[in-house]
Amino acid sequence: MSMVVVMNEPGGPEMLAPKDISVGEPGPGEVRIRQTAIGVNYVDVYFRSGLYPVPSLPAVLGLEGAGTVEAVGSGVESLRPGDRVAYAGMPLGAYAESRVLPAGRLVKLPDVVSERVAASMMLKGLTAHVLLHKVRAVGPGDWILVHAAAGGVGQIVTRWAKRLGAKVIGTVGSEGKVPVARAAGADDVVLHSQPGWADHVVRAAEGRGVHLAIDGIGGAMLAQTLTVVRPFGIVASIGQPAGPIPPITVEGLGANRFLVRPSVIAYVNDPEFYRRGTADLLAFLQDGRPAAVGAEYQLADAAKAHADLEAGRTTGSTLLIP
Repeated sequence: MSMVVVMNEPGGPEMLAPKDISVGEPGPGEVRIRQTAIGVNYVDVYFRSGLYPVPSLPAVLGLEGAGTVEAVGSGVESLRPGDRVAYAGMPLGAYAESRVLPAGRLVKLPDVVSERVAASMMLKGLTAHVLLHKVRAVGPGDWILVHAAAGGVGQIVTRWAKRLGAKVIGTVGSEGKVPVARAAGADDVVLHSQPGWADHVVRAAEGRGVHLAIDGIGGAMLAQTLTVVRPFGIVASIGQPAGPIPPITVEGLGANRFLVRPSVIAYVNDPEFYRRGTADLLAFLQDGRPAAVGAEYQLADAAKAHADLEAGRTTGSTLLIP
């Protein structure tokens, strides 16, 4: 038997409850893994709340994890029992002690990358990859604005952008998170609740604004963020924990500004993008200094992890430990 955390219907964190199930043998092209760490992401909250639909109910949430291969199905030659692996992306179901996945979803971990680090960084790292390599090919001389820079995505985006030679301005929600964003490498940090934060960003970025602004806050923040990019700059909207984003007209974008809504789930579901992205991410994790895990919870306490994440009580990445 294997414990999973099940959602029987959409709603608040209290909808998540542990349950024991039987995990079968892997079929052709499949692998069964026993997980040692599971990543929690804000997109999990969107699935739990009903903002994003789940394929069916009851549902097991979660889009990233790491562990050890227990068994492989026929036709699988790239993996064998005992291999350390990690994954990100569909299908849902990471909130589990053990699970069966398509072999192509799993990547082998280098010796120097722990399962704990991999589980905390796969989906967030691939989010950073799509932002810094596909939305804009970031390089020396670029100015990047990262909202929620003390969060899991914010920290790895900051670290990776700095590795690429960019200058990073981070925003955070409280004074206590300023040192976290600076430790990740942000050149400047400002409270996004502070009046005039947008003017501060424009002045800091050579008085012209940033080349790329990454908004993982949503709500009214997106309209403000559009004002801080320089001509032909890009705003990437990647989340909305602050609430729905009010409609924006084409005219409301302003002159010579681009707005994109990249989907990391769609990105990782493309086999070629996934192959390139995970290879680059693992190279970064071997060569770089990954962000510290901000909080760990027992798998059975997934509801508390969701509550703390939604309340803004976490920094960095959040893990569930089976």
